[in-house]
Amino acid sequence: MEIKKITKPELPGAMGLVWEVFQEFEGPDYSQEGIDSFKAHIDRQEKEATIAMFGAFEEDELLGVIATRDEGRHISLFFVSGKHHRQGVGRTLFEQIIPLTDSSFITVNSSPYAVEVYRRLGFSATEDEQLTNGIRYVPMKYEK
Repeated sequence: MEIKKITKPELPGAMGLVWEVFQEFEGPDYSQEGIDSFKAHIDRQEKEATIAMFGAFEEDELLGVIATRDEGRHISLFFVSGKHHRQGVGRTLFEQIIPLTDSSFITVNSSPYAVEVYRRLGFSATEDEQLTNGIRYVPMKYEK
């Protein structure tokens, strides 16, 4: 498995993976407002390209992605293809971004589906579940 920065030509494929994984694992628990809000968010991210995104590749296959903003202090997208769950892809992606920030912590607004994944990576919830524009999330923090 190779971890590398997602290039602009690779961005549509990466966002396609994000959308597919969201629809399969998270979308069923969201209202239509939440689904529409998330789709608008990833469409905006793709157009504005204000995030630093890395992908895990095996040959030419994209297995998963992680994206940060605020100079690496916040994870804005973190998705692994369902057929590659529980194979270390997510952990490898996360370990790639840890040294990229000078901050002593990294935050994330985790979907309810991913809370346990983030806990296994060392994150702790900082607040109870929130709901904004139909998007359910738990604010979490990782202390370096």
